Amino acid sequence: VGEIFKKRLKVIAAVDVPSRGIKKGYVINPESAIESIKELFNKAEHIVGLKIKKVIVNVAAYDADCFIQEGSTIIKSEDKMIDSMDVAVCMNNATKEAISPNLVLVSAIPTSFKVNNEITTNPVGMIGDKLFGKFVIVTIPKKSISGIGYCLQKIGVEVVDICITPLADYYEFKDNTYNKEVGALVNLGDATTTISIFNKGVLTACEVLDIGGSSLDNDLAYVYKLTKADARMIKEKLALAHDRMSKPNESLILTNKLGESVKINQYNVSEIVKSRLEELLNLAKKQINLLTKKEISYIIFSGGLTEIKDLDLLIDEIYGPMAVIKDVSQIGARDNKYSVAVGAIKYYNHKLKVKNKDFSIFNLDEQEELGGISRKSNMSEGNLLGKLFGYFFDN
Repeated sequence: VGEIFKKRLKVIAAVDVPSRGIKKGYVINPESAIESIKELFNKAEHIVGLKIKKVIVNVAAYDADCFIQEGSTIIKSEDKMIDSMDVAVCMNNATKEAISPNLVLVSAIPTSFKVNNEITTNPVGMIGDKLFGKFVIVTIPKKSISGIGYCLQKIGVEVVDICITPLADYYEFKDNTYNKEVGALVNLGDATTTISIFNKGVLTACEVLDIGGSSLDNDLAYVYKLTKADARMIKEKLALAHDRMSKPNESLILTNKLGESVKINQYNVSEIVKSRLEELLNLAKKQINLLTKKEISYIIFSGGLTEIKDLDLLIDEIYGPMAVIKDVSQIGARDNKYSVAVGAIKYYNHKLKVKNKDFSIFNLDEQEELGGISRKSNMSEGNLLGKLFGYFFDN
């Protein structure tokens, strides 16, 4: 939960709970998922002190599609001056024919407009008979959002926007340099690894691999006959991503599932972890080469698994100096597992800024109750699709 204050994000609450009823980003047991989500909301609401009824939802980028689509519209006003509504119609015309009933629009990003053969990035205020626009359309299958949408609906929570991991990560770490170059983002999550390509700030391709931090847990649990909980603890508290700095005399003693006492040292654990991470990183590297033939200028690593110590050493060996781990620097959420949550807020705020609008999940009375929050207009009117179509302009 965050607020934008003086153009900067202030994190009000950052909480997490173990995921239940969800596998690889899809809801497989709605009842368990709902209980897990309720627990999450209770923790956040306890910190914030208010009921949370509206959310931005990040969903898995499985089968996400990015493509260029053109649209146009006739300018019908008497003075032929283009306004935001004309741009909205232009975008609507570009998207409505391109999106099949089994897909959901995530983002429609304008790249350029043409008025009287003049190319511009913002046609509002120009004079012309017809407006042409070119947009990058990002879609996902309806099944990617339907499960989590159902769970949220059952607990009375409204989805105000949809985001996917690549877009959230980019908006968390982007700068003016990245907006001019071609680069890759790799999110090392618990269940999956998401690889995406951005060309001058525009998402052009992405892929999700079914391997992540939980694979390391499985390896450690198998080798040492531990419970998954103990294996995860060993990974987080003892293991290093590279055995170069590991110490054989650094160890923990645990009782395994057979009731035996097992001494586990850092060197051996780090060897096991390093082997799996090498596989993961090389798979991601191969995927980057498959997603783009353009020269890459930067590679950003994010996600909760990047918190493992000495991962930067292994990344440097496999990728070289162009690859870096980017850390979430927001006070209140300084853990890379929050990169997507923090980035999703920044991404949504960017969409609102372009439309010259503000938004709050809380009504005016609730904002005053929070204290010190400037009054903002509420955008709850209209359906989600209308809001998404309104990316660049007023609804």
